[in-house]
Amino acid sequence: MADIDIAAEGGRPLRVVQILPALNAGGVERGTVEFARELARLGHESIVISSGGRLAKTIESEGSRHIDMPVHRKSLWSLWQVRPMRRLLTELAPDIVHVRSRVPAWIAWLAWRKMPVATRPRLVSTFHGMYSVNVYSAIMAKAEHCIAISHCVEGYIRENYPQAADRITLVPRGLDPNAFHADACTPAWCEALYEQYPQLQGKQLILMPGRLSRWKGQEAFLQMMATLTQRRGDCHGVVVGDAEPGKQHYLQELLAQRDALGLHDKVTFVGHRNDIAAFYGLAAITCHMSSKAEPFGRTVPESLAAGTPVVAYDRGGAAESLNEAFPEGLVKADDVGAFAERVASLIDHRRHISLPEEYYLQHQVSATLKIYRNLLDKSAL
Repeated sequence: MADIDIAAEGGRPLRVVQILPALNAGGVERGTVEFARELARLGHESIVISSGGRLAKTIESEGSRHIDMPVHRKSLWSLWQVRPMRRLLTELAPDIVHVRSRVPAWIAWLAWRKMPVATRPRLVSTFHGMYSVNVYSAIMAKAEHCIAISHCVEGYIRENYPQAADRITLVPRGLDPNAFHADACTPAWCEALYEQYPQLQGKQLILMPGRLSRWKGQEAFLQMMATLTQRRGDCHGVVVGDAEPGKQHYLQELLAQRDALGLHDKVTFVGHRNDIAAFYGLAAITCHMSSKAEPFGRTVPESLAAGTPVVAYDRGGAAESLNEAFPEGLVKADDVGAFAERVASLIDHRRHISLPEEYYLQHQVSATLKIYRNLLDKSAL
């Protein structure tokens, strides 16, 4: 895919500040890191404000600046950060402030609204979720422009925040084609993986990626694997992802459930990995089994970009990308038996999968820069 030319996007480089709670694991975090990298690569000045995390060093190594600030606490104590944020934004003088979560949005908005209207940055929010509808969540709709990451999120905004209806643009989260492709799984990588996990070698790997959380579907995955392995002894489940800090007890619950289902030698938990793209390339099937509608479901297009089929419940944003590229992977929501049957039927039948351009990073960057430029053009009038 061709690079985006800054001049074609409207002229001068921009100074963009993204604000999110932390930089650990998760789709929002990874998306912020990738977008920051692209901004820097294209000659824009990219700054990320967060409370830190394992990805903060990546931010800086890829050309952006990271500023550590406690913008993550869901507490009234976070209001103490409003004045420091206002001072920081005044010092940085960005063109754009882009908020990606509710607590940072409150801090940034309260700081931003008291800045001089003529010189303050333009304020953009991305709805990464379909939040509970209340005053706390309404802050995301107070931005000058709102980005929805899927059709279902766009519908949620229009239904619950009608005052924002003319300030919404749909921009699907884009994946990096240099990271997610069919050749990401190399022989050397496989050799290293099998040395660490010899039980995976020679198996049809059924992949379950995502952080360990009750609503992400790992429990349903284990139930599905119990059914699937009764039909096919050549299948082995691989759960990629770790529990959030302070929630490691959930991993122990899952391990106990695995053993109770007789899956000790049929499902492997590999924890947090930085090589998920290679796992997609190795897997026979990727599973998406969230117990509620996800706003996007990043693992679905990532796997499809690697050419690996996905089986997912037919709901939410995950169903949108699957409908576009591999509709035969859709299963009635919460039907674990039907899910196992669909996985079994697809294992031996590789198909050509073509993911639409709007699910790639180049489209996301171009569309988001267009939003930025339009806002800045309006402020110049």
